[in-house]
Amino acid sequence: MKLSLNSQSNLFRAVLSILAGFIIVGVLLKMSGYSPLQCYQALAEGATGIRSGKPINLSDRGFYIGSWQGNFSPYTFAQTLATITPLLFCGLAIALGLRAGLFNIGALGQMTLGAMTAAFVGAIGANGSLKPVAGSLPHWAHVPLTLLAGAVAGGLWGALAGYLKAKRGVHEVLSTIMLNYIAINLANYLAMHNLKDPNPSNMAAQTGLIAKSAWLTPIVAQSSLTVGLLLAVAAAVGVAFLLWRTALGYEIRAVGLGAEAARTAGIPVSKILIKTMAMSGALAGVAGALEVMGIHHRFVQGTAGDYGFDGIAVALLGGSHPFGIVLSASFFGALGNGANFMQIQTDVPKTIAVVVQAIIVLLVGLRFRRAESKKPLVLAEEGWKDG
Repeated sequence: MKLSLNSQSNLFRAVLSILAGFIIVGVLLKMSGYSPLQCYQALAEGATGIRSGKPINLSDRGFYIGSWQGNFSPYTFAQTLATITPLLFCGLAIALGLRAGLFNIGALGQMTLGAMTAAFVGAIGANGSLKPVAGSLPHWAHVPLTLLAGAVAGGLWGALAGYLKAKRGVHEVLSTIMLNYIAINLANYLAMHNLKDPNPSNMAAQTGLIAKSAWLTPIVAQSSLTVGLLLAVAAAVGVAFLLWRTALGYEIRAVGLGAEAARTAGIPVSKILIKTMAMSGALAGVAGALEVMGIHHRFVQGTAGDYGFDGIAVALLGGSHPFGIVLSASFFGALGNGANFMQIQTDVPKTIAVVVQAIIVLLVGLRFRRAESKKPLVLAEEGWKDG
């Protein structure tokens, strides 16, 4: 799939937004008495795992570039890649909705229910043991079954919002916000009562361990990086294929460009809205399942974290294009993991990364607002391209 001139322009503007964000935060750091250069150096080291000097840990790999000695930490880099995985899934979920003219901000709830359902299905054969057991299902069957359960739960939760939009005219922003609260509180209730950890000394809101047959093995020892990252990249390719190489994808984009025009052309708008929200929710649900299977090995309160809302920033920076979202998720994943290391090295609060993210989103939002004023011309051009 070739990038159009418009796509290249969007990429250039996204890069400018990122640079502007770092420049503005650099000024704030300087005014606060910190060295922006040292802070950004620590940020880059935490994101890539590449540092100067001799290896610190046994797992680090030393290398030389001329007379400069550096070392690479596979664990640190693996943690960055692990952070990218849920961001990529949630970014794709939100972008798919945007393509149909739907602003799905319910990825948080969809991811939460996906995680809880995966914890329930993943516990098949665990027998309530306080220690992980093999389970009654083979690994090759239990893993896809658990992933499918998370996708179905998230998809049904998304489809509910789509149904309310298509049949009752309820705006998806309102319904997904309310459904977020319902999903989170329902999952927390189950984690404290019906599915609570059998360990009587544990008062936290969490379920028991899932069976080991549903675990995902880390690619790098003791890290959170699993095959989930490959699934996320495959999902990006799949969404791109869906949108630009299938009849359903054409209908999704047509509805996003103009629902009334699409309805006049014979496209079942209501069905498309429900299907799109279902697929969007399924992507977020898989993100939740991967968190359970590869990191926590159980549902814990707050499993979804801020990924559901960070996915909005990922989708906007990526221009709602699957391949652009791969790049934006990589950037935000590196930014988040690098900020943790920066805080340790420089005492700068890691929330400075949130400030960078917020500035970027504001600048990207201004770009979208400007494009909105030219919407009739843009729609006309895209209509000719689709034709």
